[in-house]
Amino acid sequence: MFGDVMVLLNIWSVGHFLQWAAVGRFLLNNWYIFLALSVSWECLELVLPYEFAQETWDNKISDIVVNCLGYYLGISIRQHQSIDK
Repeated sequence: MFGDVMVLLNIWSVGHFLQWAAVGRFLLNNWYIFLALSVSWECLELVLPYEFAQETWDNKISDIVVNCLGYYLGISIRQHQSIDK
């Protein structure tokens, strides 16, 4: 089971998570725009001729899930810090 998860998650997943956490924390506070950007990027990767963009559909879906988790963390940190002030 752990091996199956590691097939879906890779070093790019860490980058996705950190990127969207930073975007949620510092730049963007709109789930609709976030989802449009996240899904659009994954769709764009379908036609990019680069090796990093060659993924299975499972990886694409896990990327979007990781993006959502990162963005949620960033938004949560932003909200928590605004409450503390």
